[in-house]
This record gives sequence, structure tokens and C-alpha cells, in this order.
Amino acid sequence: MNEALQIRDHLLNELETGVRTGEALIARISPEQWEYRPQDNMRSLIELVRHLALVPRSDLAIMQEHSAEDVALVENSLNENTDPQALAAALRESFDQYKAYITSLELDDLMNRSTQAFYAESGHTQIQWQIETLTHLFHHRSQLYNYLKQQGHELHFSMLYM
Repeated sequence: MNEALQIRDHLLNELETGVRTGEALIARISPEQWEYRPQDNMRSLIELVRHLALVPRSDLAIMQEHSAEDVALVENSLNENTDPQALAAALRESFDQYKAYITSLELDDLMNRSTQAFYAESGHTQIQWQIETLTHLFHHRSQLYNYLKQQGHELHFSMLYM
């Protein structure tokens, strides 16, 4: 297998780890915790989970050069959802859509095709976007882990890698 495709697959495996462990964290949330907000200038727990669930799907729309309005529709698509199981399922579905796109790319497109986000002055290659999505998801998964720790959940960092 081509080394670039191996890197793509390694990045997808890491993203799937973030999704799987994110699902496990979401499953621990009880409804009375949804409004928890560590500080006034931060997302509430429910806002964070909704955002996390849509990171792959939202980043996919951005890397496919969708408009700000289209990305906002994606980002707001879970605004009424408060069911932890449904939100965890949305995260999985978001990942599945993202993975289908990434694995459909020809090697040349993966490595060289540049697309530009509506908010950016320059573009990124698809492999660069893949790295961006991975770091974006892990950032918010870490936030979720910290929110739950602050709410008294018994968590150990090793669960983020299982």
C-alpha cells in the first residue's frame, strides 16, 4: 500500500478512537447535567456535545467549500436534541460520512487537491484538512472529558485510548 494511504488510514483510525471514546463519554451524561457551563464565556455541556457530534460532518462541509450558511445548517442540525444516545449516534454517523469521503479520494486528490474554507484566505490539501479534523475532534473530546470530571464523574485518562 502507498505510504500516503497508510497515513490516511492511520489518521482515520485515530479519528475513530476519538469518536468511540467520545461516544463513551456522552453515554455517561445525565439529563440534569446538560446546562453545566464551567464559565459564562464557555459552551454549556449540551452545546459542547452537539458541537462534538458534528465536528466531522461540519469539517467535511468546510473542506468541500460549502458556504457559511450551509455549514451553519449542519452546525445547528442537533439544536433540539438532548438524548445522549442519539447524540452519540450522531457523532458516529458524522464520522461515517467523513470517512466515506476521505476514502473515496484518489491519492492525487488526497495529497494535492486544495480547497478553501469560506473564512480563510488560502486553502489546504485534503490530507491537511484530515489532520485539522482530527485535532478539532480531539480538542473538543478533551473539553468533554474535563467537563465531566468537573461534574464529579469518575474518569481515568486511559479511557480516552481504549
